[in-house]
Amino acid sequence: MRWLGFFARRMVSGLGTVFAVASLCFFALHALPGDPVDVLLDETASGAERAQLRGALRLDQPLVAQYVGFVTDLVARGMGRSFVHPERTALAEVWRVWPSTAVLAVAAMGVAWAVAIPLAVLAARRPGSRTDAAVGVSSLVAMALPSVWTGPLLVLLFCVILRVLPFPGPDAAGPSGLVLPALTLGASMAGILTRMGRSALREVLREPYIAAARAKGLSEPVVLVAHALRSAMVPLMTVGGAQLSALLGGAVVTEKVFERRGLGSLFLESLLRRDVPVALACVVAVACTVVLVQLMLDVAYAWVDPRIRSAG
Repeated sequence: MRWLGFFARRMVSGLGTVFAVASLCFFALHALPGDPVDVLLDETASGAERAQLRGALRLDQPLVAQYVGFVTDLVARGMGRSFVHPERTALAEVWRVWPSTAVLAVAAMGVAWAVAIPLAVLAARRPGSRTDAAVGVSSLVAMALPSVWTGPLLVLLFCVILRVLPFPGPDAAGPSGLVLPALTLGASMAGILTRMGRSALREVLREPYIAAARAKGLSEPVVLVAHALRSAMVPLMTVGGAQLSALLGGAVVTEKVFERRGLGSLFLESLLRRDVPVALACVVAVACTVVLVQLMLDVAYAWVDPRIRSAG
């Protein structure tokens, strides 16, 4: 019952957060300079055509009335109709690109964790050694390299020199087309996770229960993985959850470099076109993602740390 009450409170808080973020973005987007009608129609459009379009988009109504319409669309009408593609709802526009963004985010996180955990364990096992220094420097370099530079460099290496992967573009579909963008995003995240895991494991390895586990005759791999790494997972999952939320919100630079259609590029395009319903739908999708990821993290915390589970 305590768990049910906990999740009910988190769900209510999460829904309130989504509504507050969406409302704030609604007023921010309507405060931008310029008129969406000027973007959607060319200079040859007549005044009657402009007035007709303004009425169809509800732009002729007061801001409060537009906000009431936005709340209604948010609850029951798929976030309203796209200004650019009125035959589709804004939510449908988001769902067209969401699978691509989700697959890329999960693949990049898989790369980051697969690289970061072994390196963090290796560095923490031998503090102050050359291995520890090499891991520290390489993780710092991975964090410092921008994706706008890493992406083209990987394309040059794997597509031009080695010719083992397809060039970015619409034809680069399937798992082979996912490798390079996942590596580009995963490299920077792996650097952050490696440094976080390295520091967390160093702290955990100083704890008395680690010395007790070694005194019982447990092997070093068992001590590192079964005891130390599990305790160090809580801060790692916190950072990983934040990274996953950011990725699911869209990686604009990587999507542009590899010509992938995703949530980030859709949001940027909707802002440039002043397609307010689609931009707001993107914001709501990101806010919902952050709330859901945080709920999953709460479950993962309880599974990793028994103290959190008993306190729940």
